Amino acid sequence: MENYPSLKKNILVTGANGQLGREFQQNKNNFSNYHFVFTTKDALSITDENAVKSFFKNNKIDICINCAAYTAVDKAETERELATAVNSTAVGYLAKACKKNNAEFIHISTDYVFDGNGTNPYKENDQTNPVNFYGESKLKGELNAIQENDQSIIIRTAWVYSSYGNNFVKTMMRFMGVRESLGVVNDQFGCPTYAADLAAVIMQIITSNKFVAGIYHYSNKGKISWYDFAKEIAAQINTSCTVNGITTSQFPTPADRPSYSLLDTAKISSTYNIAIPEWKDSLQKCLALLKLK
Repeated sequence: MENYPSLKKNILVTGANGQLGREFQQNKNNFSNYHFVFTTKDALSITDENAVKSFFKNNKIDICINCAAYTAVDKAETERELATAVNSTAVGYLAKACKKNNAEFIHISTDYVFDGNGTNPYKENDQTNPVNFYGESKLKGELNAIQENDQSIIIRTAWVYSSYGNNFVKTMMRFMGVRESLGVVNDQFGCPTYAADLAAVIMQIITSNKFVAGIYHYSNKGKISWYDFAKEIAAQINTSCTVNGITTSQFPTPADRPSYSLLDTAKISSTYNIAIPEWKDSLQKCLALLKLK
């Protein structure tokens, strides 16, 4: 079978060096019926429409998972052109190329498309109203995907972390190793997402051979604040660093954050028969991997 990759479905994973992209790289050998094509911005500039067209023309892509994103939430307030190019314009190019080449398109979006004024977990059809430019650029990306290819799957996720890249978990561990105490925001609520779990869900969708277009929400199970998250990290790594709760107003940032962005995951769970892990269990798995590094 290895000698005939054309008999396998080819999966293009953009943003291959990001947290989610690295999880796909780590687990590619578990899916022998698929051939993975991993690209970074150096191998494929998704902000260049001609480059995207050529790539799809020269490579028989059956499925595209767009993990590429501009994720610097605060920097996006000033780097608007770049955020728009990656999070919005490029998404339209990929969606369009998928439609033209009969490839399935799966795009990753964010809880930050909501304003955080809700009190119940956000459903897929709830009103969007981003409070920062990052969220705005991601929302435009969703709209571009749907406009160019109404058969797209869009998965909104939240508070992504993994054993790869830069993220809240690794930052907390680093600070906890050198500080006696930490102040962490306790009035922003949501639920974290372990990138390995999200990658597994996406592969479950692909291998189900049941491609149901639309918007879906995915995060791990639970409802916590960033403070709760940090407290659990501290408990699991058994640090002596004290974690103190602070308000958003005590920790001003260039970009506003939604105060409540919990996602309702019932749709993806029922459509694809997905069992969603509890956030503490997934954190434990990630920390176990980080101890080995």
